[in-house]
Amino acid sequence: MNAVTDAVTPALPAPIGLLAELTHRCPLRCPYCSNPLELDKRSGELDTAAWQRVLTEAAALGVLHVHLSGGEPTARQDIVEITRTCAELGLYSNLITSGVAGALGKLDALYDAGLDHVQLSIQAAEAANAERIGGLKNAQPQKFAFAERVVALGLPLTLNAVIHRGNIHEVATLIDLAVTLGAKRLEVAHTQYYGWAYVNRAALMPAKPDVDRSIRIVEEARERLKGRLVIDLVVPDYYAKYPKACAGGWGRRLMNVTPAGKVLPCHAAETIPGLEFWNVRDRSLGEIWAQSPAFQAYRGTAWMKEPCRSCDRREKDWGGCRCQALALAGDAAATDPACSLSPLHAKVQALAIAESALETAPDYQYRTIGGAPLVTQPEGVTA
Repeated sequence: MNAVTDAVTPALPAPIGLLAELTHRCPLRCPYCSNPLELDKRSGELDTAAWQRVLTEAAALGVLHVHLSGGEPTARQDIVEITRTCAELGLYSNLITSGVAGALGKLDALYDAGLDHVQLSIQAAEAANAERIGGLKNAQPQKFAFAERVVALGLPLTLNAVIHRGNIHEVATLIDLAVTLGAKRLEVAHTQYYGWAYVNRAALMPAKPDVDRSIRIVEEARERLKGRLVIDLVVPDYYAKYPKACAGGWGRRLMNVTPAGKVLPCHAAETIPGLEFWNVRDRSLGEIWAQSPAFQAYRGTAWMKEPCRSCDRREKDWGGCRCQALALAGDAAATDPACSLSPLHAKVQALAIAESALETAPDYQYRTIGGAPLVTQPEGVTA
C-alpha cells in the first residue's frame, strides 16, 4: 500500500469530489452514455484493496464526497465493502445507479454500511419509451421498486433524467413522477454530447422550441414545488450562450478514477490525444492531483488562446469543455464552440438545428462492452 504522504501545493486547490467509476458493466445500453466508446473490461478493474487505498488517499487530500458510479456500481460484489470504507473515512457517499438487475437486493446492506445518498437514473416516464432508450426490458418496474425502498429506508433520493429528442415531451410527467416516488431532488439534464451521446448526436438532438418549452416547464415547477422538490436544470450546450465550466474547471475541484485506475480531470478526457494519464496502480492520488501532466495541461488560464485569454469570464467557465472543443473545433485548446464568443458558435447552432429538423431520427447506436464498437462518428464544425 502506498503511504499517504502527499501534500497539496498551497496555491493548488484541494479536490472536493471524486467520481469513482467502479465498473463499466451495466445492464442498460443507453445511447447517451458518457462512458468512453471502448469500455474497460471486468478483468482490468481495480480490486477492493486498491479502491480502499484510493478512498483513503482521497480523504487525506480533502475530498468531501464520493460518487460511486459506473456502469452500474452494484454489479461489483464488493460494493458494500467500498461503501463502508467511505463511511469509515467520513466521505459522503452517493450511489449513482440504474436501480435494476441486482441493485435492489444490495440496497439494505448498502444502507447498513453507511450509504448517504442515492441517485437513480430514469430514462423516460413511460415504460415502453424507457425500455427503448435504455435497451432493457422490464426496467421501469424494477426502478420504481428500488426507489420505493430507498425512500422507505429514509435515504435521500435524487432522480436523474437525461433529456433528448426521444423524451423531451415527457419533462412535465417526469417532474410529476419524481414527486410520486418521493424524490427530494430531480436533475433535468439535457444531453451533453460526449462519449456515446456524441456518436448518437443526430438521434438525440432536440429542437430549440422544445428545449425552450422544457425550460419553461422546469421554471414553473420550481415555483410550484418549492419546499417539496429541488429541480436542477442542465441546458444543452449547443443552444447555450456560454459554456459550462468543465468539472468546475479542469483540475480544480473534481477527479475521476476509471475502473482500470486511470485518473482523469474530467469524464471524457481520454478523448484528447497526447495527454498522459497517471494510474493509481503506480502513483498516489495526491501525486497525480498535483503533478500529473494531464491535470496540468488545462489547469488555470495560462494555456488559453483568444478570445478566452482576455475574456472576463475566463475564471468563471474556464474556457468551457476541452473535449467538446476538440470534437467540434478540432483543437482541445480552442474556445469551446458552445460559447457565443467562439467564431464557430453560429455553425454549432446551425448544426443542432439541422440535426433536430431531421424528419426521422437515426437509429440509436447502443453502448456495448467487450471491445471497440463499430460506430459512425459525426463531424465537427471546423472552419
